[in-house]
Amino acid sequence: MPVKIRLTRRGRKKAPLYHIVVADSRAPRDGRFIESIGKYNPVTNPATIELDFDKALDWVQKGAQPTDTCRAILSYKGVMMKKHLLEGVKKGALTEEQAEERFQSWLKEKEAKIQAKVDSVKKGEDAEAKQRLDAETKVKEARAEELAKRNAEAAAEEAKANAEEQPEEESAEASEEKEEAKTEEAPKEATEEKAPEAENKDEAKEA
Repeated sequence: MPVKIRLTRRGRKKAPLYHIVVADSRAPRDGRFIESIGKYNPVTNPATIELDFDKALDWVQKGAQPTDTCRAILSYKGVMMKKHLLEGVKKGALTEEQAEERFQSWLKEKEAKIQAKVDSVKKGEDAEAKQRLDAETKVKEARAEELAKRNAEAAAEEAKANAEEQPEEESAEASEEKEEAKTEEAPKEATEEKAPEAENKDEAKEA
C-alpha cells in the first residue's frame, strides 16, 4: 500500500500543533495512522520540531513519500541529507566514515545557522521591548509635565483670587473703622450742643 509521511493537526483554535505521522495515503488527514514520528509547532519563532531521526530515516529508506511540508521538515533536520549519503555509500562513492564525517560537518553548520537565527530573533525581541519601554517612559514623562503645568496654573489662579479678595476685606475693615469714628463723634457733638442750652437756662434764672 502507498505510505506517506504527513502532518495531522492537533491543538486548539488559532494555536495549531501538528504531529508528523506515517499513514496510508488513502486515510483522511486527521484519521488513522501507522506511527507517529514527531511533532511540529509553527507558532514559535523559529518553528519547534521534535523528530525521531532514526524512525524517520528508516521510513524514508523503506520508500515512504513525505508531503512537501514534511519533506522540508526532514531536510531541515538532516534526514534527507543522511539518506543521500547512505545511498552514496551503497553505490561505493563514499565510505561510511566519510559519509558520517560529511553529515556531522553539515549538522554543525546547520546548528550554527539555527542558533544565529535564534539569537537574531532574541535581539529583535529585546530591541522591540526596549522601544516599547522608551515609548511608555516618554508618555509617562509627558503626562507628569502636563500634570505639573496644570497644578502650577491652578496655584497661580488661587493666588490671584486670594490677592483680589484681600483688598476687599481691607476696604470693609476701613469702612467699619470710619463708621465707628462717626459714632464716636456724634455723642461729642450732642454734649456740646446741650452745654449752651444749660448756660442759657442758668442766665434766665438769675434774671
